[in-house]
Amino acid sequence: MSTTKQYVVKKCGVRFDPPAVVLIYQVKSTGKLHRRTMPLRCFSKRSVVSRFAEELKTESRHKKYLDDVPMQQLEKLITIIKDKLNGIDLETSLEKNKGLDTVDPNEDLNVVDEETLKRKKAIMDQTFEKNRKLPGDPDFQYDVEKDFDVAIESCEWDSDNDSDNEF
Repeated sequence: MSTTKQYVVKKCGVRFDPPAVVLIYQVKSTGKLHRRTMPLRCFSKRSVVSRFAEELKTESRHKKYLDDVPMQQLEKLITIIKDKLNGIDLETSLEKNKGLDTVDPNEDLNVVDEETLKRKKAIMDQTFEKNRKLPGDPDFQYDVEKDFDVAIESCEWDSDNDSDNEF
């Protein structure tokens, strides 16, 4: 089996009844467009989105078609289906997902649910990888020092006076 990709994903979408992820893809060898419907069997409003996304992406017969679809996008599509089952309209669900796809530095991630935390961490990992500089990169510099103009508050326990620390 060759390692070159045989399919190019063109569009992703959802079907609400019965729940399914719909994929429009092009076969590279023929140039023809095809539609693939991937049903989410036994999916309910209490289902774990990440489990269904992981199963589609890695364990199902559909995995070869989903190689180019990021896990984050697949989770977003399945979340839209779950929101619909919970009575949330499409516009509200899309707005909610937009909020989940951004990371606010002032947001307390200690109080969010497990699925939200996973999505936020995936966004942070993706941003890190995008901005990461490796030794082979043209603009790589070793041991970069930056000075940030942030007011530092001093605390009693964080003093430079070592005479207080007699052991």
